[in-house]
Formats: sequence, structure tokens, C-alpha cells
Amino acid sequence: MLETFFRNHAYLLEHYNAPIRRALMDNIDWSYRLIGIRGPRGVGRTSFLLQYAKENFDPHLRQCLYINLNNFYFQGRGLVDFAGEFVRIGGQVLLADQVFKLDDWRDQLCECYRKYPLLRIVYTTTSVEGSDAAGSPLSQIARTYVLHGFSFREYVNLKTGNSFQPFSLDQVLADHEQLARAITQRIDPRELFQDYLRFGYYPFFLENHNFIEALLKAMNQMIEVDLLFNKQVELKYLSRLKRLLYMLAVSGGEAPNVSRMAKTICTSRATVMNYLKYLEEARLINMVYREGESFPKKPAAVMLHDTNLIHAVYSPSMSEQYVMETFFVNTLWRHHTVNRLRREGFYKINGTTEICVCDRQRRTKAGAPTIFARYNSTICRGNEIPLWLFGFLY
Repeated sequence: MLETFFRNHAYLLEHYNAPIRRALMDNIDWSYRLIGIRGPRGVGRTSFLLQYAKENFDPHLRQCLYINLNNFYFQGRGLVDFAGEFVRIGGQVLLADQVFKLDDWRDQLCECYRKYPLLRIVYTTTSVEGSDAAGSPLSQIARTYVLHGFSFREYVNLKTGNSFQPFSLDQVLADHEQLARAITQRIDPRELFQDYLRFGYYPFFLENHNFIEALLKAMNQMIEVDLLFNKQVELKYLSRLKRLLYMLAVSGGEAPNVSRMAKTICTSRATVMNYLKYLEEARLINMVYREGESFPKKPAAVMLHDTNLIHAVYSPSMSEQYVMETFFVNTLWRHHTVNRLRREGFYKINGTTEICVCDRQRRTKAGAPTIFARYNSTICRGNEIPLWLFGFLY
């Protein structure tokens, strides 16, 4: 049976052409024996594994093997015995895609770790944590990393052939004019930025099919498979989750009226709050709070996770301001604390830096330390920064 998997591995690598090298590849300590790659559907988890295999292993030597746990074979045999057979023929690195498809996948990975000390396993799973994730033995022995969708920087590099490196937030705040000038000498970010907002976050825009249809399919699978399976939500409540997501999408990023939403989808207020948390784990929404507040309190704003999702649901409240604030929050939430202030477009980052997201024409009175993230701008001066430059933070 191993022969079949090796043939599939060789075929996938032969036909795989990495359009861009993901930055996460260099941030992982590959010496760990058990490495988890988490991420929502559509961000390129499978491609990431294949890229790692292609860069580091000759398929003819059979040291590395890619397997997809979606294969029915593993429902009957499991992972432990398969890994043992792979080790016996000299296998060193097993790339296990979609391990969460096995009921007891955490236990099986732990057993592989104990039984095969010379084997390294890199596995991928959804961004949605199961109810048994907290404090599990796997969390004690695995090093987990998160794969996100394309940043604007990665999209620019892909479309233009450049190799721009990411900047820190401090660099952007202190040297934005110099950084923007250096970039705009090589590319014009305006059209690229508008394209990115519509379809640049998810790598499957590179495939030859309708992007919106593919994204809607991925969104439905996030809810129908990842959420229901991992959170053990009964199928009869599926329509409630989907309706709630649409209500959030058309709200334009406002603070949710939880009681009204609960009444609309015929459930309790507490259940709505749990559903919001589930949708955030699935990377379908971002919840933004006031300073000093966090879940389970009601968020100050709920917006879709990225701007591509806004275009996919055809929200009638898709104002330019909402799209740009969604982009801004999406670029910062990974490595920074983002809090919503009471004035429209105003955010506080890491509890210290006040940033207002606004059009270049908007004139807003604000205190001296306020930074203005201007959209429809290419290069700015002083305390005004072009919004697109925040897309170079990762």
C-alpha cells in the first residue's frame, strides 16, 4: 500500500509549482519531531506541505511522504501502523494533511511520537479547535504554527516578481515615507491593492475557476465541516450559523445587537455569543473590543475576517470605509492588540498608538499623537500613512 502513496507523492511534487514562497516557511523550527500547521480553508495548507517537501527532499530517496488523511484508507487502518511501516523502510518525515478527519487524531499523533523517535511528523489541521483541545497531551509535545492568507506584500511579490520583505509596525510608523517611496519606485500599488481587496487573500485565486464560487464553497465547508465537526454542533442548527454570518456581513462592522440576533435565529443570547466565537475561530469574522474588554463580553464591532469575504457575500452595506477598516484590522490582529474607539474609524493599537482609518480627503480633528491611515493615497507625510503599506506587516 505504501507504493500507492509514494506514487501519489511523486505525482503531486512533479506537478506542483510554488507561485510564491510563504514567509512562514522560514519561521518554523523544523527540528521539532511534531509540528502542527493550523489555518482556515483556502489559505494553502496543502500547498505549504508540498512546498516544504519539494524544497528539502528528493522524492526518489523516499525519505519524505505526503499523505492526506481524507483518504478512506486511514479510517480503517489509522495513522500509527501506517507510520510504523513508513519508518521500517527508512522514512524520516511524514507530512500528514487534514489530520482532524480522524476521530482520535490527537491520540494517534501522540502515539506516533512515543513509538517512533526517529520520525518527524508535520501535520495540518483546521483553525477551529475541538472541544478536547485545551490541555491535551498533544499540546505539550507539538509545536504549532498558524498559516494565514496572503498578505498584500505576498500578493505584490507574486504578481510583480519582486521580493519585498515584511516591515515591523514600528518601522511603518517611523519611516513610512521612505518605505513607500522605495516600493513605489518599483511598483504602482494602487491597482494591485484594489485587486487584492477583491481576490488576493486566498491563494486559490491562481486556479482557473470562478474565484467567488470557490470562496463561497470554502466558506460553506468552514461552517458545514470544520465548525459542526469540531464544535459538535448538531446539523439542524446549521442554518442558524449561516444566517448569523449573513446578518454580521450586512451589519457593516457595527456592534452586534445580540438580543435581536438571538430572536431572529431562534436561539438564546448565550448561544449567539458562542456562535460568534466559533465563526471567529473559523476565520470568518474578527471581533474587535473596547480597551480592557474581551470575550464573553459583547464586542464593539464585528467585521468579516478579510475583504475578499465582503465581496463574496455581496453585502449591500459594503461601503469603502468598511472595506478599508476590515483590511486594516486583518493586517494587525495577528501580532498586535486592536481595540475599537468610539469615533468612526478610530482604533488603538497595543494600548498606545491611536490610528484613524480614513480617506485622504477626510479632515478629522484629533489629538497630536493620532496617526491617519489614509486610503486612496500612495505616499503620505508626517502622521499620515498610506493604508496599503500596513499590508507589508507580514
